[in-house]
Amino acid sequence: MAASQLYGGGTSTRMLTRELIPNTAMGRSLSLQRSSQFRNSYALVNGKRLRFIDIVARASLSTKYTQMSSPLPVMRQRRSPLLEMNYKLSSDSSVQTSDMDEGLSTEEEFVPSTSEDTFIDLNEISTSVASDKVKAELKENATNPTHELIALSLPAILGQAIDPFAQLMETAFIGRLGPVELASAGVSMSIFNIVSKLFNIPLLSVATSFVAEDISKNSSSISTSVEDHKEMNNGRPLDTMAKREQLSSVSTALTLAIGIGLFEAVALWLGSGVFLNLMGLSSATSMHAPARHFLSLRAIGAPAVVVSLALQGIFRGFKDTKTPVICLGIGSAATILLLPVLMYYFKLGVTGAAISTVVSQYIVTCLMLWHLNKRAVLLPPKLGSLQFGGYLKSGGFLLGRTVAVLITTTIGTSMATRQGPLAMAAHQICLQVWLAVSLLTDALAASGQALISGSASKGDYRSVKEVTYSVLKIGFGTGVLLTLILGASFSSLATLFTKDAEVLAIVRTGVLFVSASQPLNALAFIFDGLHYGVSDFKYAACSMMVVGAISSMFLYCAPSVFGLPGVWAGLTLFMGLRTLAGVIRLSSKDGPWWFLHKDSTRLEFSAVH
Repeated sequence: MAASQLYGGGTSTRMLTRELIPNTAMGRSLSLQRSSQFRNSYALVNGKRLRFIDIVARASLSTKYTQMSSPLPVMRQRRSPLLEMNYKLSSDSSVQTSDMDEGLSTEEEFVPSTSEDTFIDLNEISTSVASDKVKAELKENATNPTHELIALSLPAILGQAIDPFAQLMETAFIGRLGPVELASAGVSMSIFNIVSKLFNIPLLSVATSFVAEDISKNSSSISTSVEDHKEMNNGRPLDTMAKREQLSSVSTALTLAIGIGLFEAVALWLGSGVFLNLMGLSSATSMHAPARHFLSLRAIGAPAVVVSLALQGIFRGFKDTKTPVICLGIGSAATILLLPVLMYYFKLGVTGAAISTVVSQYIVTCLMLWHLNKRAVLLPPKLGSLQFGGYLKSGGFLLGRTVAVLITTTIGTSMATRQGPLAMAAHQICLQVWLAVSLLTDALAASGQALISGSASKGDYRSVKEVTYSVLKIGFGTGVLLTLILGASFSSLATLFTKDAEVLAIVRTGVLFVSASQPLNALAFIFDGLHYGVSDFKYAACSMMVVGAISSMFLYCAPSVFGLPGVWAGLTLFMGLRTLAGVIRLSSKDGPWWFLHKDSTRLEFSAVH
């Protein structure tokens, strides 16, 4: 079926197809003789796809045919990789093996054509075939974004709930020792959490995006290499695919996590007294000494906490939210077992509580490292391959964003404190419920971030568009559902936190704040995940600073006029402005979300090419 022409050993890339241009219709004849060696070589492939280059490697044209066909035009060589195409041998194949030329060469008659129309350009055919092939593969490999989001989000929700549960168990055991121990440990845990959130959350978010992008780029290059090697290995997968991946983003995240963790440990150990004074706990109070001792012990676990959070971000980049849940679950079980043993059996008190928590943190970190070591090389091949610049730049933006969030929420808490102890107690109950239910949408946002990062790095904007709309719809629907649930049950739920009638009366006035703001909260968290998914860290940071400044001014002024409802209104404004900033960014045709304003056909064409 295929007739090729050689120019001094060079192979023409034009093909004459009998089915498309019959010899009877064109008034041309082509006699050929298929050699037995070539027939045997074709039979060996057992009817499987035979590449054009394989035919050329085994056959050459006869001398007479080469001379007769030399005036024909030769198409320019293609620069793109050769496609696997099905070639059928028919009686029109003027092909002989070079080894059999002397003995089997016969008279051949060939009338060359001067018409360009009798030849078909392989460039045009291959481009069309490649486009159709890639589109078919994309369609075949496409998964339902809703199902994938849910599959990633459910374990992530459970994972985010495990750590607060462990802290709650620790608080419950310490509370049995007495009010002084509980108060001192509570202040120390607040300091530890603030310092951890300030540095650790940016690292977790950046690691998720960078690792997902790195994996997508690496998998694309591997898949291309494997397809080439499969042809040389009779279609069998190579054993090299089982090897661990060398990802610079993983090594960089772990290196930074260790450095940040050691810095936090030293700062908390040496500056424990300073931090306690900043929290209003002077050295003259009876709580200062036990609080300082507790904080110093918890500082030992800072490296483990930072590394474990970085590992969670790395696993999210791998689109794996189950492994962190298993590791966190084992760590929490260890905490629950160690707390009563060390605190009561060995009579270590608050010291035993701190040791139990630190030991469980290192257990979690070691388990995650063990699992990750099966997938990726932990140590970099050389220091020059580490991506410190990208991590520090993006992490710096998110550090500024985190500071803006902490300042805004701290001002809100401070304004609630000025309303009196009853108002502060009611505010604390509302705030804890408000933050607890946000774990649902925050986990959804993290899952969306991982999916978007992987697809965007490959230029698969069609998938990014589908995931974006899916996560927004699911997030908003979740927010509406939470509004209905909390609106109907919040008054009863509040009795689990306190039995004080006056506090409960104030809490009931906050039902509107806690329930009605859930759709805004959900969208605000979702937009954060979308920004991180396309590595739009600069906009996420700058918009949060502007939103935080406006909300902080409102929080500073409104409570003096409206009381505690002014605080809740300020926090609702804070979440609403975050949502508005996300809508503005996605509506822009010039930013990283330009593809949302293109039709799906063009996006598919971009994915193919």
